[in-house]
Amino acid sequence: MLGENGAGKTTLMNVLAGVYLPDEGTVSLDGVEHQFNKPADAIAAGVGMVHQEFRLIPTFSVAENVVLGSAPTLVAKRAIEDEVAALAERFGLATEPGRQIWQLSMGERQRVEILKALWRDAKVLILDEPTAVLTPNEAAELGRITSAMADDGRSIIFISHKLDEVKEFCDEATVLRGGKTVAGSLSVADLDAGAMAELMVGQATDVSQRRSRTSEIGNQVCSVTDMMVHDLHQRAVVNGVSLTVAEGEIVGIAGVAGNGQRPLADAIAGLVKLTSGTVTLAGTDLSTSQPSARNAAGLAYVPEDRIGVGLAPKMNVTENAMMRAYRKLSSGSLIDRDKARANGERLVSEFNVKVGQMDSPIAALSGGNLQRLLVGRELDNEPKVLIAAQPTRGLDVQGVAAIQRILLAQAADGLGILLISEDLEELFALSDRLLVMHEGKVVAEVDPDTATRSEVGRAMAGA
Repeated sequence: MLGENGAGKTTLMNVLAGVYLPDEGTVSLDGVEHQFNKPADAIAAGVGMVHQEFRLIPTFSVAENVVLGSAPTLVAKRAIEDEVAALAERFGLATEPGRQIWQLSMGERQRVEILKALWRDAKVLILDEPTAVLTPNEAAELGRITSAMADDGRSIIFISHKLDEVKEFCDEATVLRGGKTVAGSLSVADLDAGAMAELMVGQATDVSQRRSRTSEIGNQVCSVTDMMVHDLHQRAVVNGVSLTVAEGEIVGIAGVAGNGQRPLADAIAGLVKLTSGTVTLAGTDLSTSQPSARNAAGLAYVPEDRIGVGLAPKMNVTENAMMRAYRKLSSGSLIDRDKARANGERLVSEFNVKVGQMDSPIAALSGGNLQRLLVGRELDNEPKVLIAAQPTRGLDVQGVAAIQRILLAQAADGLGILLISEDLEELFALSDRLLVMHEGKVVAEVDPDTATRSEVGRAMAGA
């Protein structure tokens, strides 16, 4: 299923999964009409959905989240963990059943969501951007899993903005635009990426984005030296990492999810404490500074968890847009609401964010529009360095191209960018230098113009 952000894909699938009730129309399975009043009804009928925004309980373990709602009242913890571990191993979804969700990276949490659906043996499996936080090898493995499930008589609905995955994994495609079906039951074998993108947006679209450097890389503006970060179990999740970012340079970081990328970004931004090491910005040591002080010094952060960390879901568009600038929009101790609204409307316009009302809760926006607003807000203060973690995750073709153009334009204007992504094509396309992380360490540094995907892939795997 294809379509731009806001085209209605997730809403339609939420109807099939029993999350929303339709105003009109019917849902039928095997010729039998159903009306799902809640997700449990859909699950009982054999429909499982892996949502783009995760449905997990942070303080529960992996195993507890996987079996929640589908296990007996009393269970043997070790036995359940063993069963979940066996299921994970069977499908190549590496995880630790006893770890709590809040300890996991976004990629690891995605695997738990997939395991939940597999545990329930869904006959109709809806995957909403399932590979957004997976490496190419993990995505290929998921493709083999979905193919085997289809061969077993199951139906798979695969929502993705990665057109190469649609070509590789899917038999047919349905395209939504503006809440309507504009093309259905298309043979994927007969379509190329350009044709699919044109159906999605209604016009010809360049589906590739490549570096086009128009300025020289300047002086070093940010450095991380011998960084160590430990988790609550005293494990070194970042282990002796050193890196630099220069003015106008995009430094990419590749790695399998869960190998230290997220704690590295959080530590640079000041969200977690360093065990040891330093973070320096424009010659100033910020190692013990609060996040607000780092932002004031010129550090901007687009976190991978946009709705849980980057934005406040219960606040409206205007309020989220002003989070970095509220002091400038205040008169004394009170916020000037007219200035705040004007600030939000300006960002919405400049970054092409599709919103209903400025006072609507931010959670009502699609994933792509959330990301556009978040990126715009972080760049609005003219930072010296931007940490961009999964900046295009879950975006449609035009959204990905738009964010990538913004990053390239900002780099051309002298912004130093640390780009953390699990999309190798994006990293090769945008990065001036590419670092590879494995088990909390930087294990390789390569030139994207000369390195091969297989070389980087082996480094990501620890070879």
